[in-house]
Amino acid sequence: MDPERASSQQSSIGRFEWRSVMQYTERASIAVLLTLAYQSFGVVYGDLSVSPLYVFRATFGDTLRNDVEEREIMGVLCFIFWTLTLIPVIKYSFIVLSAHDNGEGGTFALYALLCRHLKLSLILNQQAADEELSSYKLEQPTTSPRGVWFRHLLEKHKFLQNGLLIVVLLGTCMVIGDGALTPALSVLSAISGIRVAAPHLHENVTVAVACCILVLLFGLQHMGTRRVSRLFAPIILAWLLCNASIGMYNLITWNPSILKALSPYYMYYFFKMDGKEGWIALGGVLLCITGAEAMYADLGHFSRKSVKLAFVGVVYPSLLIGYIGQAAYLSKHLNEVDHAFFKSVPRPVFWPVFVVATLASIVGSQAVISATFSIINQCMALGCFPRVKVVHTSNQVYGQVYIPEINWIMFILCLTLTISFQNTIDIGNAYGIAVIIVMLVTTFLMTLVIITVWQCSIFWALCFFAVFGCIELLYLSTAFFKVPKGGWVPLVLAGVFMSIMYVWHYGTTKKYEYDFQNKVSMKWLLNLGPSLGIVRVPGIGLIYTDLVSGVPAIFSHFVTNLPAFHEVLVFVCMKSAPVPYVSQHERYLIGRIGPKNYHMYRCIVRYGYKDVRRDEDDFENQLIANLAEFIQREEATSSNEHSFEGDRHLAVMGTTPGLLFNSLSDRREESIKSSVISNNGDSLQLQEWLSSSPRPIHKRRVHFDIPMSEAHHSTDVRKELSVLAKAREAGLAYMMSHSYVKAKKSSNFLKKCAIDYMYTFLRKNSRDPAVVLNIPHTSLIEVGMFYYV
Repeated sequence: MDPERASSQQSSIGRFEWRSVMQYTERASIAVLLTLAYQSFGVVYGDLSVSPLYVFRATFGDTLRNDVEEREIMGVLCFIFWTLTLIPVIKYSFIVLSAHDNGEGGTFALYALLCRHLKLSLILNQQAADEELSSYKLEQPTTSPRGVWFRHLLEKHKFLQNGLLIVVLLGTCMVIGDGALTPALSVLSAISGIRVAAPHLHENVTVAVACCILVLLFGLQHMGTRRVSRLFAPIILAWLLCNASIGMYNLITWNPSILKALSPYYMYYFFKMDGKEGWIALGGVLLCITGAEAMYADLGHFSRKSVKLAFVGVVYPSLLIGYIGQAAYLSKHLNEVDHAFFKSVPRPVFWPVFVVATLASIVGSQAVISATFSIINQCMALGCFPRVKVVHTSNQVYGQVYIPEINWIMFILCLTLTISFQNTIDIGNAYGIAVIIVMLVTTFLMTLVIITVWQCSIFWALCFFAVFGCIELLYLSTAFFKVPKGGWVPLVLAGVFMSIMYVWHYGTTKKYEYDFQNKVSMKWLLNLGPSLGIVRVPGIGLIYTDLVSGVPAIFSHFVTNLPAFHEVLVFVCMKSAPVPYVSQHERYLIGRIGPKNYHMYRCIVRYGYKDVRRDEDDFENQLIANLAEFIQREEATSSNEHSFEGDRHLAVMGTTPGLLFNSLSDRREESIKSSVISNNGDSLQLQEWLSSSPRPIHKRRVHFDIPMSEAHHSTDVRKELSVLAKAREAGLAYMMSHSYVKAKKSSNFLKKCAIDYMYTFLRKNSRDPAVVLNIPHTSLIEVGMFYYV
């Protein structure tokens, strides 16, 4: 065969194979995109999808109830169309979803982005090593001249930083308030449809049925959403199909000409005809975008393209057709604005639609409740919420948590609102204020992101705020007229939660500042000598502290009050990094404190603000293995006999292949598990038992292979690892300070109230740190210490 011809055939085959691979990859990516878009219906769009149940009723249920005209119906439809188009479609789908933090969305994601680019201290014990995390990435270099004046302004003035934090906490508290308002509004709106089929039924019956569903909903939260989450997407899709089908039927049957109401002229006519009453009524129109914030808040569970595809391709047109159909029906039945949706449903399909609507309202409520648990967990990670119990409800789905205390607080609030108001209009008034404040906070933070993170022109940032901020301020102004009629509820809830969160953050900050300012000097430590002035006994002492550098003042209390101390001391700091997640191989930072013969180390364990800290994590095994890895790597890279404290001496452990493998998925096996640090040479085995833990006891081993090939290092390595192995065999002890925080006598009255009463009350009623860290009570040593801040 001709060589050129053969070469041409081979080239053609190669191109064909490459095209085949590309086509397969493209098909696979499309399949993944469609799968994620399908799953997002049940998690993201439950709340937004059920809004047709109550929008028209809330709009015409108060000031415009009497003498409703067709042109008023058309004006309200015009406002619904443009609000639904401008806010969820343009603002969220095409702009806000692009401002994600490593794929994560929500208020804290925007705040974390701002803090990284503005060099603000999101975390109290933030350190330079956090900037080396793979997820700590900047959109643009901070040295860019764009927006530099704005960065300097925020970095210079402390009160602006506090103001930014307050804005973030305000948005977060409103989202928490949604967790109590959404179930009450959604479930009661769906159940009230019974009165359309049975008008003689008393209103108290619908309230009682709604309360029973709410009891069942909150009572099953401890089971998690994993077992029923597969049903969420089909239910919401079925509901959207029902809504769109009924809307199309009503549009064709009653008034096809209602489509001309999409013209902005009808907004002008609505204000011209109704004036102030029409302006106040817009608070009901606001409810058509409730749940739109979930598109951004739940971004981390899916992808930007899948969320956008699901909304623009299915949710948006389905909702729009449903609203147009309701308006077409109401234009010919002007006296039926109460229960407008259910009255527009054709009789033959009423009960199937009623069942689907009830199920959809429950799904929408579940999504908001789960989001509230997740937000509280993030707040605790950032030091903005008291410690509460967090239960992980799924071993397969990462991040699904259940918080019992918050669940029952929301249940009591939700039940109280349902019984007290007994109608969806007042609850809708409360819900509208919470929703629009969250959106306004997102718009404000997004404006800062455009300037400082994306580093666009300030002109475009102001255009963004002028368009969307003005729309949301308009709705906020109408919502405030509803404050006496239920709108006070989210304001009171936000005030209570903001007070709790800010006082806790303030007290935690002052406590950390006291620790930082009263660190033990290295000179004092060196003067004590290797024995620290007391008897060193076999064993490992883990001293928990919030400091990432220096020796905490509590250490001098330990030395003063204890007659003996352990041979190996490790200062452990559990801290959050200003990123959503920290990968396992970047989690541990290990360093040495003082000379080598002191056998004192520092271990910093880093988590992201969305990371899940599981109680069953095999922390002790990983800590010992990482210490051994540090000893060998330090010996291999440096011959410096004295290593002193500083961030530059901390090394990331767990990154060397083969040094540590301790699979988290195999924790529950009853067999012996090992993680191996391998080099050529003899082996020194360290037996590990989790004997003091309240969880089921598992036997584990960590093997240390002592390198023999490097003669000038082997003696030191063998000696230090031998000390570590013998100390581990002798056992571990956990040392913590039992702190009492008091305001200084010279403090003003407000500070004394915040620290001496509110912060002290919150500390006494929050979970003990030892319980949060799953420390065995029999191995815990606590020393009391007063903090005068």
